[in-house]
Amino acid sequence: MARRDKEFLVIGLGRFGGGLAETLAELGHEVLGVDRSAKLVQSYTAKLTHVVEADSTDIDAMRQVGAEDFQTAVVAIGTEMEASILTTAVLVDLKIPRIVAKAITQAHGTILERVGATRVVFPERDMGIRVGHSLAGSMLDYFQLDPGFALVETTAPNAIVGKSLANAEVRRRYGITVVCIKPEGGSFTYATPETIVNEGDILVVAGETKRAEAFGEME
Repeated sequence: MARRDKEFLVIGLGRFGGGLAETLAELGHEVLGVDRSAKLVQSYTAKLTHVVEADSTDIDAMRQVGAEDFQTAVVAIGTEMEASILTTAVLVDLKIPRIVAKAITQAHGTILERVGATRVVFPERDMGIRVGHSLAGSMLDYFQLDPGFALVETTAPNAIVGKSLANAEVRRRYGITVVCIKPEGGSFTYATPETIVNEGDILVVAGETKRAEAFGEME
């Protein structure tokens, strides 16, 4: 049977898995949600394409729900590390090409990778990092694309207000690139060297993590 490239299997419909599954559904994708809790399954019947009550650590149960037909599966099981690891192993045995697994600790993540998860995510840790950075200076949001590279959303620092990006020499002076800009009451547009920065503008900048962070902390 052909793999379901545009469909997603989400196992674990707690806060993370449920939110992820709903988002995928809202984006127009077909989503099969799986959970051992009948109550959770019932709560998502009207929100997802299909929802099934099943034990994801049982390979036969997962075969019965058609798990092996999916291209991408997300293991979003919460605090039950054993169930998370066993479920990931089942998906590997079913030869699902892309397995994204949620980890609670670094050790948990390491085990998931060794079992065969193609990507491990740390939602609580990553959100803590984002919120921590957003509390510094005028930074509004923070997203680390790579250990050494980040995107930062910040209000325009006083040092470049009233100047064009070219005249402010943001790349030379601060080592970052202004990707887009949003004036007060307006919408985001792509930034150009001729873009004038006004007080209250919101900027999205990209650059090496330390430089992007430093720019975001400027007043």
